[in-house]
Amino acid sequence: MIKIKFYEDINVNEQFVTPARTITEADVVLFAAITGDYNSIHTDEVYSKKFSIYGRRVVHGLFVLSIAEGLFQRLGWFEGVPAISIGYEDVRFIKPVFIGDTIHFVGEVIDKRISKKREKWGIVKIKMEGKNVNDNTTVISFIHAYLVPLKKER
Repeated sequence: MIKIKFYEDINVNEQFVTPARTITEADVVLFAAITGDYNSIHTDEVYSKKFSIYGRRVVHGLFVLSIAEGLFQRLGWFEGVPAISIGYEDVRFIKPVFIGDTIHFVGEVIDKRISKKREKWGIVKIKMEGKNVNDNTTVISFIHAYLVPLKKER
């Protein structure tokens, strides 16, 4: 069930788990094409077998970060709410993600406050960890800050 959230509806320590997604060959090819990042560690299996410390291609770290946003949005928190992403902090690529891995994200609201510049908006910070569903290892962690409108005028 989708639960739309304005600033007042979000609580510090609130936790969630996103749906999961399997990373495909097409994902990696399309991300390389969109970004222009054709680094061989992502796009060349022969090169990666020979030179990568992992012995195979790895998924772009920024693609994994992007997947987090898409999976979070599927929860519907900001469906119809004009929340704005205002930044990421402490992004850590902890373990590689490979084609065929399935990942999801677990998150927790770690901070919220009224914006000093926009009194009808609040800032919400969410700590997220990407997990490889196959072995539950953490592959990425970061804090994502959102500007979220207040439901009521102050």
